[in-house]
Amino acid sequence: MGKATGFIEYDRIQTPVRKPKERVRDWNEYSLPLPEKDLTIQAARCMDCGVPFCSIGMEIKNGVSGCPLHNLIPEWNDAVYRGEWKEALELLLKTNNFPEFTGRICPAPCEGSCTVAISEPAVGIKSIEKAIIDRGFAEGWIKPNPPKTRTGKKVAIIGSGPAGLACADQLNQAGHQVTVFEKSDRIGGLLMYGIPTMKLEKESVERRVELMRAEGIEFVTGMECGKDISADELKKTYDCLVLATGASKPREVSIPGREALGIHLAVPYLTQSIQDLLSGNAEQTLSAKGKNVLIIGGGDTGADCVATALRQGAESIVQLGRRGKPVSERAAGNPWPEYPLVFQMDYAHEEADAVYGHDPREYFVSPVEFLKDEANQLTGLKTIQVSRDESTGRYTEVPGTERIYRAEMVLIAAGFAGATDDIFTNFDVNQTDRHTIDAAKGFYRSSSERVFACGDARNGQSLVVTAIAEGRETAREVDFYLMGETFLP
Repeated sequence: MGKATGFIEYDRIQTPVRKPKERVRDWNEYSLPLPEKDLTIQAARCMDCGVPFCSIGMEIKNGVSGCPLHNLIPEWNDAVYRGEWKEALELLLKTNNFPEFTGRICPAPCEGSCTVAISEPAVGIKSIEKAIIDRGFAEGWIKPNPPKTRTGKKVAIIGSGPAGLACADQLNQAGHQVTVFEKSDRIGGLLMYGIPTMKLEKESVERRVELMRAEGIEFVTGMECGKDISADELKKTYDCLVLATGASKPREVSIPGREALGIHLAVPYLTQSIQDLLSGNAEQTLSAKGKNVLIIGGGDTGADCVATALRQGAESIVQLGRRGKPVSERAAGNPWPEYPLVFQMDYAHEEADAVYGHDPREYFVSPVEFLKDEANQLTGLKTIQVSRDESTGRYTEVPGTERIYRAEMVLIAAGFAGATDDIFTNFDVNQTDRHTIDAAKGFYRSSSERVFACGDARNGQSLVVTAIAEGRETAREVDFYLMGETFLP
């Protein structure tokens, strides 16, 4: 695939980005497109490796290795190398409904499992994927493609995130009449309101939704299923229901002082920021302007909070994490083709470093108590350092390491604890010990008749690419349930 000796002849070219100090002045995407000549070189680095581990999509040690969608990566890399962009697009869309999303926000487990990455920097798979789909839209190759016939079967998808949208897209192509319900005012789930515009401009989401609408899918916003319309009512109208509601139950920080004013959960904070932007509200409703901001949680959501608070004009930002600083190179216990658990500077951390002169992250820190004044207004956070026992994985507080951080705003980005409680009661579905919907992978059927589940609601917090894969697989199972056979991939 590509050029047989390309991985020897050419170095990896990093995706260009806008300068940090420039991009923090606006809310536009920070990444830039690669010139076509550089994309051709990158595609040439894809070697004829025999077994393309980039496509395996396996769970290894509770982490994703390779692409969960099993994308035909060597094939479309080869097409790009030969200049056959339309062929590359056709190959890409065979397995991925929304490359414009994954090409922007996926952490690229495919690159972690790239065979070249055993000894050299991986092939720039993500940048090539983004270039293929962006060119497809620019050239007008992507047009509405409604099914030629309808089956007469009706399916309701509850939740319009990546899993719900992928499931809807597949079922619509199979000829079923699909309605997607979303409790918010816009379609997209976390694609719309959880991921900042700097990573994913919302025009990309709206463009895809309009394309799906033109293909015959109905979208209903402002409708909370189970509350505004009952499960029984939905079952009377639809032949099957698919729960794709996400894992939106936040993991709390239960320490003294939690009731202080100025403490916010990360996703509502990010959501409000995006809603203000889309409504044209220049003065952000929930703003970090002039404040010392602490972010509890070292993951991607925490990084997005860093980038958002920066653009709002925070006086200072510190991101606290319980875990230690990742190593600079793969550890012996983290071999290829596992996803590499190594230190990286996220876009947000690069920006904070450029603005404040240092990386905002601090490691092995555990919160102890929120501090407040007489008016119940947050003034700071007391913390303590922790150490980790590598043999047991347990964390222990280190005596004498208490510290007080000044803060007028704290954002809790400690992850998610599964689906919200109402999902189980409203739809009469069993739950797992992880507080997710009990529906076996590969079958996706819940304990309630004619109710399926997919994405984070079933799987727990995961990647957008995993959610898309689950949506596709669930659509196949729903189609088989309705028709007795299926031709969906």
